[in-house]
Amino acid sequence: MKGWPMYQDLQQLKAMGLNKSQVKRRLGIDWKTVDRYWKVTPDEFSEMRRNNQRTKKLEKYEDQIVRWLQEHPDISSAQVHDWLKEHYPDYHGKERTLRRYVASLRIKHGIKKSVKVRQYQATEEMPMGYQAQVDLGFINLKNTEGQKVKLTGLGLVLSRSRQKYVEWEDKPLTTARFIHMHYRAFEFMGGVPEEIVYDQDRLLAISENSGDVIFTAEFERFRQQMGFRVYLCRKNDPETKGKIEAVIKYAKNNYARHRIFDNITDFNQGCIEWLARTGNANIHGTTKMVPAEVFKEEQKHLKPIPNIINQPEEIVTRQVRKDNTIWFNGNRYTLPLGSYYPEREVVIKEDQGLLSIFDLNTGEQLAIHRIALEKGKLISNNNHKRDHSAKIAELFENTLANLGGSETAVAFLKGIRKEKPRYIRDQYDLINRTIANHDAETIFQALSHCLERRIFSAVEFAIALDYVAQTKESKTSGSILDTSAIPPAYRIKTEVRNISEYAAIYGGVNVEQGRRNQRLHEKP
Repeated sequence: MKGWPMYQDLQQLKAMGLNKSQVKRRLGIDWKTVDRYWKVTPDEFSEMRRNNQRTKKLEKYEDQIVRWLQEHPDISSAQVHDWLKEHYPDYHGKERTLRRYVASLRIKHGIKKSVKVRQYQATEEMPMGYQAQVDLGFINLKNTEGQKVKLTGLGLVLSRSRQKYVEWEDKPLTTARFIHMHYRAFEFMGGVPEEIVYDQDRLLAISENSGDVIFTAEFERFRQQMGFRVYLCRKNDPETKGKIEAVIKYAKNNYARHRIFDNITDFNQGCIEWLARTGNANIHGTTKMVPAEVFKEEQKHLKPIPNIINQPEEIVTRQVRKDNTIWFNGNRYTLPLGSYYPEREVVIKEDQGLLSIFDLNTGEQLAIHRIALEKGKLISNNNHKRDHSAKIAELFENTLANLGGSETAVAFLKGIRKEKPRYIRDQYDLINRTIANHDAETIFQALSHCLERRIFSAVEFAIALDYVAQTKESKTSGSILDTSAIPPAYRIKTEVRNISEYAAIYGGVNVEQGRRNQRLHEKP
């Protein structure tokens, strides 16, 4: 027997004067059931039945909830409630019901939760639009590569409605970034309050001089432009502004904690969605009202946002990885080889579907990519693969000038570049060292000889150059040298030197390769 029939029979027997033991025997139910419903009113029993039905609806999520509890023992029922709404569109349960269900699962599976208690001072409610409170919070998360990432969160809450704004940053905060986070918070709220309450932070206050606070120049300029007053809490006494402390804790524990960090843009967008779904949509524990509903009235009392002239430039940076890439929106974008060095950061800018990457110090544009819509991609430019075109071009021009600048020299150097693209620098360097002790006529004859036979090699050019020089010396001395002995395939059979001699003269020539060339030339 269960349900309404059991409850009604129990209450009737109780009214007839039977004790709990007699009712137990008469109805055939256990002692705990009798004791549980002995003093329950009909309305209370109806509510209990509705809760039981709601609990049964939650049973299809039990395995998932248990996994969350086991992975993150400190997770709150409020965060579980939000995650269910985020991941299961068909979930429409009440947080109070879920809280009881999560508590029962913790008991059932032996999953304890540690609780930290912090005391806050009660504060009087402020007039509409008068005050906001701002504070920073920190949390460490794992990224998609399993590395630890430290995030800084800025929270702003309107003191009357409890309407909240939260934004995160994965880089150390500068005053400029701090200001821009404020500006986006004002845009989110649709106006500026009369007063903002802060902790004493280096981003806005340089020092405290006998009670007089000295603001940073950037923050003071921003404060005057926006037209709000500043109220600083006593140093090391955050409890004087408990509202915001709870917001930062709420955002950390309900939204940020236990998430895998991908990129800051998606993380902040997820936080905005969380604010709409949970942060500003749930009934506030103190006011017993929904912040978003009260905000509709408080927004009318905020001051308009002034147009800022000469805003501090917002700089979005990324750290260069060892593979000469940066992360952006779940993808890797390449930089030219050699861009990486420890702790190097670059500036990124988005414009019309393009991602531009600049040097943080010089402002030089390092790369430009079309932004990919997919995730997990490597977006690369071919010219980032050992692109030394500018230096090679300069070396080409210098070598050409040393060779006399003739069309013959141009053709010869281009031929080397075509046939030996991986060794251009070595080839041109060897040519420049080889011609150092030869006159223009000798160089031109050696070039012509190589070009006629379509030979594009610095080593072969060196041999030809030496041969031409020897020919000129023989003619000068009156010796007879048969130049027709040079075969079409350019086999030089005059004086045969060991290739190691050329290696010694010209420096760094591959000796074994030279020997192979030499043996080739000696073949009939």
